[in-house]
Amino acid sequence: MTSATDEPRDLQTEEALETAQKEARWYAVQVASGCEKRVKTNLEQRIQTFDVADKIIQVEIPHTPTVKIRKDGKRQPSEEKVFPGYVLVRMVMSDDTWQVVRNTTHVINFVGAEQKRGSGRGRGHVKPVPLSHSEVERIFKQTTEQEPVVKIDMATGDKIMVLSGPFKDFEGEVIEVSPERSKLKALLSIFGRDTPVELEFNQVQKQS
Repeated sequence: MTSATDEPRDLQTEEALETAQKEARWYAVQVASGCEKRVKTNLEQRIQTFDVADKIIQVEIPHTPTVKIRKDGKRQPSEEKVFPGYVLVRMVMSDDTWQVVRNTTHVINFVGAEQKRGSGRGRGHVKPVPLSHSEVERIFKQTTEQEPVVKIDMATGDKIMVLSGPFKDFEGEVIEVSPERSKLKALLSIFGRDTPVELEFNQVQKQS
């Protein structure tokens, strides 16, 4: 008769991973601005180094799709962080896993409830608080279902040159930008009078 300890090691590992998958929760981790990708890479390396892949299961930087309109009017697919300055980690919280995440370079702290110190001055310890299931669902739904947001390097007051259409080679000034419609309004001098004209993003070029 075999005992549980006689089971093949890979089977035990598989069962442990299944248990962790059920127990794991998502936590938000605040990181230094602009270091999200670096933290993700470093943390994934530390997970392997400290052999905690069965406890720290997933590291994500939620993104939404965007389309950037370049100065020449061309569209460039891109991504935008949903929460700049934060990384999401799916993990089973323990002293060991907390240390692995918390001591990763450029990590500031877990998002959670600050517990005041019993005595003395200074900030207390932050107790990590997991994200609710509804929060997690909303965040990841946003990353997969949202229509690409159009971003353009133009704002009210910018000078533009029209590249195509009936007003080709006209110069003007932007008075309104509508990213959701991929259009803008500009004042063009037509017959000596400033006239508002609606143009597609790809019809204009920003003047430097």
